[in-house]
Amino acid sequence: MDYVIFSTLAYSGMRLGELLALQWKDIDFKEHTISITKTLHNPRNNESQYKLLPPKTSGSIRTIKMDPNVMALLKKHKAEQNEIKLRTRDKYHDNDFVFAQPNGYPEVMKKGELRMERLLKIAKIDKHVTPHSLRHTHTSLLIEAGVGIKEIQQRLGHTDIETTMNIYAHMTKNLEEKASQKFSELMRSFITNL
Repeated sequence: MDYVIFSTLAYSGMRLGELLALQWKDIDFKEHTISITKTLHNPRNNESQYKLLPPKTSGSIRTIKMDPNVMALLKKHKAEQNEIKLRTRDKYHDNDFVFAQPNGYPEVMKKGELRMERLLKIAKIDKHVTPHSLRHTHTSLLIEAGVGIKEIQQRLGHTDIETTMNIYAHMTKNLEEKASQKFSELMRSFITNL
């Protein structure tokens, strides 16, 4: 399930709480969309004491288009989850969560963070990366791909375009520095080959 969780986060730019609140009714396999309408609130990380709340801001309520490969992962995940439901029947807490534990309760935030730490150790990556880092990576890649600021704002669910602009300004500054370095390298190469 880790692969499905982290792929969905990376390809959507969702906040972890939004992802963990997803229910199957929020997934439209035909249109390849995910509707984000709520967030999971579980400050004590107690699996049975969660609340589904409205997202961070009104702008956070959105429907986003998803990559067909991620949708295929989700479809396979649903089939596997249905098998678990059949095996556990009465013991399964069925509230239709996409990312449910084997007992049906939604995954808790802390588990997502711990799973990422574990995967980074296995991969021998010595960087501090959190599930929220995937949101920033998603944003960076959208900017590098030339996606407009308004589209990025809507996809990320930012109510205030200032929030998106601050991220955009930071990312474009990094891109400008890289471009300057690449151009300098190109010019040095050109001059030395004269």
